[in-house]
Amino acid sequence: MNVIIIEDEPRTANDLKATLVSLDNSINVLAILPSVSTATAWLQNNPAPELIFSDIQLGDGLSFEIFKEVQINSPVIFCTAFDEYAIDAFESNSIDYLLKPIEEERVEKSLQKYDRIKGHYSTANNLEKAISQLTRQYKQSLLVNYREKIIPVKVTDICLVYAANGLVSLHMGNKQQYTVQYTIEQLENMLNPQHFFRANRQFIINRDTVQNIEHYFNRRLVVHTACPTPETIIVSRLKANDFLRWIEQ
Repeated sequence: MNVIIIEDEPRTANDLKATLVSLDNSINVLAILPSVSTATAWLQNNPAPELIFSDIQLGDGLSFEIFKEVQINSPVIFCTAFDEYAIDAFESNSIDYLLKPIEEERVEKSLQKYDRIKGHYSTANNLEKAISQLTRQYKQSLLVNYREKIIPVKVTDICLVYAANGLVSLHMGNKQQYTVQYTIEQLENMLNPQHFFRANRQFIINRDTVQNIEHYFNRRLVVHTACPTPETIIVSRLKANDFLRWIEQ
């Protein structure tokens, strides 16, 4: 999930970033923006993130000015030391309101709230997205380059997708591995979520390859698969319940 943080206190911003990643290591903080002007410019020149964490009182004004200047459909979680702006916040795409100092437990509850409502969140293109999802054709096979040949690979034969050091590879049931040019985010959108789950920033798992799951430190899960894995597959505590529900489908 791509996130931006709008915060003019570097320590607060870095602490929030560390908390987000510790709760779910698939969260990617695209930018930390310290002012109304920098946040406005960034949002005007970059694709919208999936979620925004924003302080309210910034050095050059209130962050509400950003959302008046730029049409943003992304939900916002406001973080502030004052509760006097609550009404204004909920008129600016806010789904939650955190008072500083921000506790990890409150951040986790906000992320869980976002996760519950994201599929129903009202945006300008919700209908278009819904139609797209209903009519989407997921990949049945992928073409990979291997030893100067182009080989069709059946999606059902993929045990897992692994991303590390700028490379993405498909790990097959026959223990063969293929490096592909796609990003893991692109593959996540190509593969049917009924059969594949994005466990974390490194792994997408095929349901049929899961052998067992064990509880791990801090309410996370370790997933063991039928095929060898380059490193331990850990599902964050934020995704743990979703993963278990997905396995039971």
